[in-house]
Amino acid sequence: MCGITAYVGDGQAYPYLLKGLERLEYRGYDSAGVATVNNGQVQLHKTPGKVEQLKSTVLPGKIGISHTRWATHGPPTKDNAHPHLCQTNSIALVHNGIIENYAQLRGQLQEKGYTFKSDTDTEVLVQLMNYYYGKTYNMEMALRKALHDVVGAYGIVAFHKDDPRLYAARKGSPLVVGIGDNENFVASDPAAFLDSTRRVLYLEDEDIAVVSKNDYEIKSLCVGEEECVHRTEESIDWDLSSVEKNGFEHFMLKEIMEQPESLKHCLAGRIDLTTGGIKVTIDLPEHFVKRLSKISIVACGTSSYAAYVGKYLIEKYSRIPVEVDVASEWRYKNPIVGPEDLVIVISQSGETADTLAALREAKKQGARSLGVINVVGSSMAREVDSGIYIHAGPEIGVASTKAFTGQVVALNFLALRLAEMRKDLRHEEVLLAIQELEKTPELVTSCLKEAPEIKEVASQIKDAKSVFFIGRGVNLATAMEGALKLKEISYIHSEFFPAGEMKHGPIALLEPGFPVVTFVNKNDPMYEKNLSSIQEAKARGAFIIAVADHVDAVLTSNADAILHVPTVPDILQPIINVIPLQLLAYYVALARGCEIDQPRNLAKSVTVE
Repeated sequence: MCGITAYVGDGQAYPYLLKGLERLEYRGYDSAGVATVNNGQVQLHKTPGKVEQLKSTVLPGKIGISHTRWATHGPPTKDNAHPHLCQTNSIALVHNGIIENYAQLRGQLQEKGYTFKSDTDTEVLVQLMNYYYGKTYNMEMALRKALHDVVGAYGIVAFHKDDPRLYAARKGSPLVVGIGDNENFVASDPAAFLDSTRRVLYLEDEDIAVVSKNDYEIKSLCVGEEECVHRTEESIDWDLSSVEKNGFEHFMLKEIMEQPESLKHCLAGRIDLTTGGIKVTIDLPEHFVKRLSKISIVACGTSSYAAYVGKYLIEKYSRIPVEVDVASEWRYKNPIVGPEDLVIVISQSGETADTLAALREAKKQGARSLGVINVVGSSMAREVDSGIYIHAGPEIGVASTKAFTGQVVALNFLALRLAEMRKDLRHEEVLLAIQELEKTPELVTSCLKEAPEIKEVASQIKDAKSVFFIGRGVNLATAMEGALKLKEISYIHSEFFPAGEMKHGPIALLEPGFPVVTFVNKNDPMYEKNLSSIQEAKARGAFIIAVADHVDAVLTSNADAILHVPTVPDILQPIINVIPLQLLAYYVALARGCEIDQPRNLAKSVTVE
């Protein structure tokens, strides 16, 4: 993985390819490369490092492919960077995904006389295509035969020096065709070509696309090679300003500050304060919802922490037992689900490989599925039985911010709607909850005004070796997310713990100056216990940072820093309390000089297992 962009048209390909790669830099990468065809010869330029280094050379040609790579097989070297060429320098290929049986295929090709320049699984694929092209002299057939041999996930774009078309294929890694005038595109993300066209067509698993400058055909690996399949053209409704910084130093800061607006979009059209109704449609039969005895929520990373908030809300309103699992574990543990169960998947991109695989496992076992997703048209969005979009808009920063708060709002809607359908809440209780939800954009705005004070606190912990985040109840999920934000962009080791577990081991690590972040909300039923946890840590000399909605003598005598938030009910606390933690992580990383939007070793959407 990470970013693919390809062009065929009347224009010179190289400028389009470089611009596309720059649009995809947010996904993270460690090397980059471009290949074009000019006068029947493949032109290639690859480099470890940044896309900027590709600008030293301009490759002529009206067809080309390009790629930014996060290393999975082999280190980030020039030879391992994509595109890869076959042994005869006639086929060039870029690839996102992992070919699981590449070592076996590599051995078979070596026995046939093929030699390899790289350590990658991708070079195996292009050499395999070359082998079959030598037997068929047909690119589509060579691609088909090669893909029938491989085991794994892929998003592929390739060309042959004697064929003016792009050949793309997808299985488990997203690809989208951009449809222009006398030019067409293929990319892993429509942001790559959005300044040229908004007309798109999303490929589905086991699709093959043959794309010329004026036309395209979509076929399937599962049917005969002459038979085309229908895929619906769509129009992208967001603009380029969504994927630009617009004056902010980093995308992460921009997206933190966008949250009042992104939450308004999430709320829009879903609340009727006059009747006290929730206008959220869940395409699940009422009899099924009323009989629900168990729900599983499956997700990865930040989305899995939002899942714990969903668990809290559903169990609070409907008393349905909810299990939360990391997708990479759930899919392999022989999950106990069936036709009477609901499996909820949460993903910003809708393409997270492990979550998508878990969804497919759930469907295979007959369970009904529901998605909480940001990206419209994504694989998960198409495959779930029902879903709720969070409408956060494109999220570019690798560290998720506005997606988390949008997911929590959407999960509030979901929990309330399930409770309505099951008659678990009175109308007055639902009305009260949606009145509180309606206030979230304004409340988040008030939290963002505390940024200068939070920046000062960040300066006091920027040199810490480790930080603890502790919480109880619904704020345990907030502690999880706070710890993740700090570690992924500042590279400071950070861990979360249930506050009550401190005395069962973690407290042994506390020493003078050790930062501990916690939550003190006055209307929290565990308020007194939270104060006790603070006092325990303070007695060991810890540097206490309290996210608090009030100030009193007990708090000021124990907290070294207070991050102020408004008073809200428990259902909104993860949304409100996470805002100062997002800003804290950002300002700590800024003070440490870290690469905030592209932290090392991380990618925005993890589309390989």
